Order: sequence, then C-alpha cells, then structure tokens
Amino acid sequence: MKSLLFLCTGNFYRSRFAELYFRHLCLQHSLDVIVESRGLALEPQNIGLSWFTEQECRRLGVSTEPQREPMPLAVGDLEQADLTIAVKETEHRPLMRRKFPDWEDRVVYWEVHDLDVEPASAALPQLRRHVEELFRQLQQKADWWWSRWLLTIRRKFTCWNSFEVT
Repeated sequence: MKSLLFLCTGNFYRSRFAELYFRHLCLQHSLDVIVESRGLALEPQNIGLSWFTEQECRRLGVSTEPQREPMPLAVGDLEQADLTIAVKETEHRPLMRRKFPDWEDRVVYWEVHDLDVEPASAALPQLRRHVEELFRQLQQKADWWWSRWLLTIRRKFTCWNSFEVT
C-alpha cells in the first residue's frame, strides 16, 4: 500500500483538511492509499481540529473521524511516506531546511495561505482543488507503477531536485 503525507505548520487546519479530504476521496473511489498529516511547528493552543476545517468537512460530507490532536513531524513519518506535500512553500520550506535538511528537496510544495494571510473561505477551496488534482493524477496512474506516477509529479513540480524513486 502506498502512503501520502501532508504537512503544514500546526497540523490543525490546512494539512488536516488535506488529509481528511484526500482520505474521503480514496474511500469514495476504493483507492488504497494511507493518508496522514503532520505539523512542522505545533502551537499548544491548537487542540483537536480547526473549526474552519471541521465546518468545511461537514459541508462536503467528509468524516473528521478518528478525532486526534495535532501531531509533530518526525523523521520516521518522512521515511514511511511515498509522497510528502507541504501546503505552503514560502512557510514550510524554511522549516524543512532547519528541522529536516536532508528532506527539504524531497517534498512537493504548494502555496496555500494560512489564516493570517487569507480567510478560510478562500484558502480551503484552493486547497480542495489541489487535493482533487492530486487525486485525479493518482487515480489516472493507479494501474501504473507508483514510481512512474512519482516521476510525472516530479516533472510537474520543479522543486524535486534530489528525490530518488526506486
């Protein structure tokens, strides 16, 4: 089984939405992928799941179960993931460089703003479109070797400088 890891700063809002929504799409379409999310710099005041994420999931009919607290990223998470996506390059690449320098260039970076820059009413639909596009690409490639799909993604996202596909 293949695995996908979403990253954001607090693992409370954006990465959790991406995780829950991608898992929802996998369940709807019987695609066998392990989907997780982690945070690069957790905030102690962030408990459970963001209200904005919860509301958007409810609106879309996406389950928020199982409930859990935000989780920090560890090297083991990166080692287990076949594909890792950080939701905002300008915010997360420097954190990756500082905390996990060997992994910085093995991550695909999107550019979805946090609440301090853009309201959830704009950011979550943008994140949803990214997740849906990623899902479509994976679904189209489901009959191909996963590494072939990774190579396609690698060409699309120029930030992958040193990712090795086995």
